Amino acid sequence: MRVNGGCHCGCVAFEVMIEKEIIVQHCNCSMCSMLGFVHLIVPAAHFRLLRGEEYLREYRFNSGTAQHLFCSRCGVKSYYVPRSNPDGFSVNLRCLELPEGVRVIEENFDGRNWEQHADELRHLSQPTGR
Repeated sequence: MRVNGGCHCGCVAFEVMIEKEIIVQHCNCSMCSMLGFVHLIVPAAHFRLLRGEEYLREYRFNSGTAQHLFCSRCGVKSYYVPRSNPDGFSVNLRCLELPEGVRVIEENFDGRNWEQHADELRHLSQPTGR
């Protein structure tokens, strides 16, 4: 289903395609903890910026891989290009207009120990050969 989202002032607006059941992550890194960002990872093909590219500003830190985007008018970070999925987007669940009936499954991500946790996730996603 198609869901709308955006920043607080409405200058930045986008839509994402989601399923009736979504998995979101709470990250404990310094950035996500301070912002209260709740990650919904979507492939680039499921994301469409509707307006506001001219209002977006970028912030990079640490490895410089993630493109943290925020609205220059209201300061809200409604989505960004994450280090974990550079070919997609992490959308802030709090910035979406979720319709009734969407089931949200919440998980934790250890962003304070990003490299170790990302390695563990990669190993879990590898085929076991069975």
